Amino acid sequence: MKAIGARQFLPVSDAGCLVEFETATPVPGAMDVLVRVHAVAVNPVDTKIRASLGAGPHDPPRILGWDAAGVVEEVGAKVTNFFVGDEVYYAGDLTRSGCNAEYQTVDARLVALKPRTCSFSEAAAIPLVALTAWELLFERMGADPNGNDRGKTLLIINGAGGVGSALIPLARNAGLQVVATASRPATRAWCQSLGAHHVINHHDPLRPQAEALGISAFPYIANLFNTVAYWETTADLIAPLGSLGLIVEPREKLHLGDPLKAKCVRIAWEFMAARAKFQTPDMHRQGEILAAIAARCDDGDFPKIHTRIFDSITPNNIREAHAAMESATAHGKWVLTQSQI
Repeated sequence: MKAIGARQFLPVSDAGCLVEFETATPVPGAMDVLVRVHAVAVNPVDTKIRASLGAGPHDPPRILGWDAAGVVEEVGAKVTNFFVGDEVYYAGDLTRSGCNAEYQTVDARLVALKPRTCSFSEAAAIPLVALTAWELLFERMGADPNGNDRGKTLLIINGAGGVGSALIPLARNAGLQVVATASRPATRAWCQSLGAHHVINHHDPLRPQAEALGISAFPYIANLFNTVAYWETTADLIAPLGSLGLIVEPREKLHLGDPLKAKCVRIAWEFMAARAKFQTPDMHRQGEILAAIAARCDDGDFPKIHTRIFDSITPNNIREAHAAMESATAHGKWVLTQSQI
């Protein structure tokens, strides 16, 4: 099969940072499905894995990509819930080869039938960020998905990013009052289109903007951008007994004492890949979450979150998407379709 991968770390400006190559079609294990990939999406984690490859060279190249939608071609001996011909979507497992290829094997517990109302391209935009947003808000931060926390406020720092694009509608649907941050007209409009009640500018002090909305403290804060840069701000704005959700590893030491200790704040880390990486007993939850998201898509309760679709999966197109991830200039999700690979 044809695949696209990285032999070593090269800057995204180097045309050789991603290469197309031929490799054997993977054989599914007992718990796997073999998927013919129709569309993929790009996430910041793709660029981080590429950066971790060092001087290499890796032979074969490391296949990146952890958002896909496609059709099941073969099922493993122990798989009972998927069949050949099923249209599926998933984020997969960071410890295995990615989806920038014609075919991919993935543990069936991480997979769900794609939304019926979404094309393959639209579906591929969803899995990684929707899983991250759902796990962060409902499982790590403790908000109730069924509306029992209705009316409580949630501050989302970087609302227009991929995870923010999934978190805004999930929180809105759960009855939370959503305040998202964005700085450009396009990203502010994007957050509003996804259902944010208010949008404030993260380049300006947040407390005065929150107080102008009548909010002095947030029971929930999700910092989806720079943990260190907003550490003191979030410690100030979090309500007593509140939950502070984080997804970006800090590059500096953080002070974990007061006011966070005095307020009894829950600091909740979310890493979508943890369940697959550590083969946790509840690994199947990711397939269940994606099935729940698919139902919401089909009921009109979860919006389409892609903002750009490339008409082919090529090294140059993936490289352009990586550049956008590295420069943080994209909003929503960028997707590539499978037509020429």
